[in-house]
Amino acid sequence: MEHLFKRISAILLALVIFDVTIAVIGFFFPELWFRAFHGVPYNDPQGFLPRCAANWTAFALIQLIALFRWEKDPVWLAMVSAARLSDIFTDLAYFWFCSDITWLGRVSFLSAGPINLLLCWYFLNSYRHISKQ
Repeated sequence: MEHLFKRISAILLALVIFDVTIAVIGFFFPELWFRAFHGVPYNDPQGFLPRCAANWTAFALIQLIALFRWEKDPVWLAMVSAARLSDIFTDLAYFWFCSDITWLGRVSFLSAGPINLLLCWYFLNSYRHISKQ
């Protein structure tokens, strides 16, 4: 069981770091985002990227709270699972509708949905397993 606990905490920490990183890029370095994922200059008159960055910030916050609370209150694993589930189609839709995309964008946007679905399953399964103890 100790191995499971360490793995859950490590994955949560990695997700916090990942979501903070992409949120920071989205909020403060949008030019970098557009060059890396779209290969074009930054042009976002409707503010879609900051909206996404706010969502990634919410993910990071939920996962950070879970990192510190899940051992005492495992329901936080189910909350992380729900958050990840809410994002399984967003990157696929983004990939489908964006007009310019780089190889990094293709790989990232096409893999994000299945990765989020896997994370959803993992955290929900972990919650169920730990709750039975």
